[in-house]
Amino acid sequence: MTGCASTDSPGAGPSARAAAAPPDRVEPLSPAPAPALPVTVPSADGSPVTVTSADRVVPLTGSLNEIVHTLGLGPQVVARDITATFEQAAPLPVVTRGHEVSAESVLSLRPTLVLAETTTGPAEALRQIRDAGIPLLVVAPAKSLDDVPRRIDAVAAALGVKDAGTRLNQRTAERIAAARAAVPAQAAPGERPRVAFLYLRGTASVYLMGGSDSGASSLLEAAGAVDTGKESGLGKDFTPITSEALAAAAPDALLVMSKGLESVGGPDGLVKIPGVAQTPAGMDRRVISIDDGVLLNYGPRTDQVLASLITQLYGKA
Repeated sequence: MTGCASTDSPGAGPSARAAAAPPDRVEPLSPAPAPALPVTVPSADGSPVTVTSADRVVPLTGSLNEIVHTLGLGPQVVARDITATFEQAAPLPVVTRGHEVSAESVLSLRPTLVLAETTTGPAEALRQIRDAGIPLLVVAPAKSLDDVPRRIDAVAAALGVKDAGTRLNQRTAERIAAARAAVPAQAAPGERPRVAFLYLRGTASVYLMGGSDSGASSLLEAAGAVDTGKESGLGKDFTPITSEALAAAAPDALLVMSKGLESVGGPDGLVKIPGVAQTPAGMDRRVISIDDGVLLNYGPRTDQVLASLITQLYGKA
């Protein structure tokens, strides 16, 4: 996770500071727990799942892969999807084409447990995996900080390591609290920084602004900021950017994913998107960039996301 602009960028504002990038690794619990199986656990799609072995685990999202590795069971993970980019998962075979699961690729690895989210698809691929007799647990996706312990508990229970889930939840909560403690005291709500979350894919000309359902609101509010998309009444996850919407939002800073920022040519390319240059954020080049693979994961590394967000938003204030 890095700041997207340095202080010597043309027109850079005081908050556009580069942050040192930590290694893209997860920190597993030690000692690693021993699964106590079999277990039967509820799945978010309404089907109870019985797990008899955690020897070969296939998590179908980067967030779930991160949780399994951090619980200490990384050696049992045999595959990843394209969003699992952290160092320990990078050597694993990819079982998705684009963002769609390949049932054939999953089944070829002889998994004993597959982890998915309600948004994982296509549905036919998940049916094929279940029809082959593979236990497949569906976990509800995360949208806020409150979802972190629920997801860790769900994965830990399915792996037969509930105590490890409790330990990881305690560690994660402590680290998130420590990150939040770095938010500067603010005298009044009106002094809170205003931040717009933008989803950018310049190669496809996709420029969207996050609303109340984007997943970023909880992070921004924990950092003492106002999510301008939510405040503007954007109820969906994302809405196409318009000059009028940006002018009404009047963000002081822009939150973007690092690859999205790169796809539009960095901060200089970002301000060429209609309406961006006319916002306080665009005029000051106040841009917060966080790695795509971790920003909205809401998992064991969310404290790092929050710390990076706070550092880039406030600098050394």
